[in-house]
Parts: sequence; C-alpha cells; structure tokens
Amino acid sequence: MKKRTGDPWMPAPEYGRGLTGLGVNLLVADIAVAVAFQRAVLGAEPVYADADFAVMRGCGAEWMLHADHTYDRHPLLRRTMENGARGSGMELRLHGIDPDRAEAAALAAGYEVMASAADKPHGLREAYIIDPDGYVWVPDIPLRRPD
Repeated sequence: MKKRTGDPWMPAPEYGRGLTGLGVNLLVADIAVAVAFQRAVLGAEPVYADADFAVMRGCGAEWMLHADHTYDRHPLLRRTMENGARGSGMELRLHGIDPDRAEAAALAAGYEVMASAADKPHGLREAYIIDPDGYVWVPDIPLRRPD
C-alpha cells in the first residue's frame, strides 16, 4: 500500500536500472523519523523522500529506506516483525563520520548510544548508535598513526 500522493522524483524502474554494486535497503516504521535521525546524527542527506520511500546519501554512498507499509504483501516484513530487533547482528558502518560528533548529536536528540566513541585496536575510533527502528549505526574515523 502506498501513501505517496503525486509522482516520485523518478519512475521506480528507471531508478532500479541505475543501481549497481552492493545495495542497502532498510525497512523502517516511519520514513520521516528515519530521515530525521540520519540527518541529525549521521550527517546524511535525503536525495529523495516521501511517506513510502527515501534515498539517503552520506560518506560517498547511497542507501534506500522503505516504509513498512510498502512491504505489506512481502514476506520480509513478516520476518522482520517476528524476529525482534531489525538488523540484529548487523552493523551499518559509515566510514569518515566523526563518532564523537555523532554520539553528541544522538544524545542531544534522545537516541540510544549502545557504545560511546572509543579508540579501537583495529585502528578506528567508533561509536555504536541505535536508530528509532533498532538498526545499529557505527560512525567511525581512522586513528592517527603514532609518530
């Protein structure tokens, strides 16, 4: 079921034909809420967003958001609802996003920080932030090399 009124910014078949490589599509309860989180905390910007669908851009990558209601006849929605936390066991990493800034923005907006920004032995400073749909986002930056 679609809630969009009017036409999207481009026809879906045209958008689909242009996709290459690895794609990420997240099912979310509310597009506007998901877009607000990703803008405020991750510094991502919507390429396009309506009540059904959004394309987000950040860190040189694009990903899609689909509202739950657009998958009402798809088995993935049922599986998502049955299995608890969305994306459980998956990290959505955005390389090049300052984890300290993202953590501060998340806390200021009332979002949950699973793990505060910290330097890790694998050469990154990273934070774990949970979005309103339960996805775990991990903004990170490389640590400076010791002199």
